[in-house]
Amino acid sequence: MAIDKVLADVAVDDFASALTWYERLLGRPADAAPMDGLAEWHLAEGGGIQVSDYADRAGSSNVTLVVSSLDEQLAALEAEGIPVGPIQGTPGFVKAATVSDPEGNEITFAEDLTDKT
Repeated sequence: MAIDKVLADVAVDDFASALTWYERLLGRPADAAPMDGLAEWHLAEGGGIQVSDYADRAGSSNVTLVVSSLDEQLAALEAEGIPVGPIQGTPGFVKAATVSDPEGNEITFAEDLTDKT
């Protein structure tokens, strides 16, 4: 079996509000809305995020997005007024910071430091 794409799902209860928040978080509207209550952002070749109207699971999702510059990502989030948790990590390996959406889902932005010397 060949897998062509992986989409991490973030479950929300207030779909309309979540769309607005994720547009701010990701810097653009969703790339696709394949059905009612579902929006997709295609973030990298073969990968992305879905936000789904799924009240029973709302607030329990965790997603990690690896970015080329955590500092630039945090500046963009700050410009959008999105609060970010503390920077954590392991020197020379990874640094990361987490944001929570209004329903409690956690999105961690991480920077791989292993090839940056």
